[in-house]
Amino acid sequence: MINVLGWTLRAPSVVTRLVLVVGMSVGLMIADYKGQHLERIRVGLSIALYPLQVLAAVPAALGSGAVDFFTTKNTLQGSNAKLHEENLALSSKLQQYDALEEENNRLRKMLGSAARVADRALVAELIEVSNEPFTRRILIARGDRDSAYVGQPVIDAHGIVGQITQILGSHSRVTLLTDPGHAIPVLVNRNGLRALVFGTGDPDELRVPYLTSVADIREGDLLVSSGMGGTFPPGYPVATVTKIVNDPNESFLEIHAQPVARLNHSKEVLLVWPGAGKKTEKK
Repeated sequence: MINVLGWTLRAPSVVTRLVLVVGMSVGLMIADYKGQHLERIRVGLSIALYPLQVLAAVPAALGSGAVDFFTTKNTLQGSNAKLHEENLALSSKLQQYDALEEENNRLRKMLGSAARVADRALVAELIEVSNEPFTRRILIARGDRDSAYVGQPVIDAHGIVGQITQILGSHSRVTLLTDPGHAIPVLVNRNGLRALVFGTGDPDELRVPYLTSVADIREGDLLVSSGMGGTFPPGYPVATVTKIVNDPNESFLEIHAQPVARLNHSKEVLLVWPGAGKKTEKK
């Protein structure tokens, strides 16, 4: 109860208050339905409460943005790693294709060169290089089954490489031009002067002994095989004269030459059979 100016007021009962509230609610709904009197109030409340709605949505937006960021970042990192792997694989294949193209070019050049000096040629893969000091020998993957023979000439696309000196079953050992124990008869291509070319043990140097100062030989002269002795086909490049020393105290010229064949650059050589019937092959 409440005392106001001496009057004692009794609070309405719960039922009375409920009836009043329900009646007011129904009245307000009917008034709003008939005349839209509460629309302005709703609009005003919406404007007033909009900042609170925005603030309430911030945590959810931040969480969603963070999830999208990390998801996108992980996806991009995964895609980038995959693209990087694919790029490496493609680069590796491209390098292999380039190497195969270069190998095919070398083989075409060798086979074309062999056709000029022999009737049959066979590509042989180099499988070992001798490590003995002052010895220049290689091992190739051709032997008895390929009809290789001791003394057989071995060439590449540029010049004479050497000759087979030992058959080892399915393999053969080749002594290179630069081996100290190797010699080959040659002609000076410019004038036909006969000479001998010996190995020195140096991988890039040959010597031409026994020529006197009256011999017509010059720096830059090309020396080709003479064909004498029947081992090497005639007319194939052997070496280029690089230096001539004329010492008055010596009876012979000191002549240095460089092999024309690329002895240290290729992994294939050619075995040739001069006069064995027109046939060039790669097994």
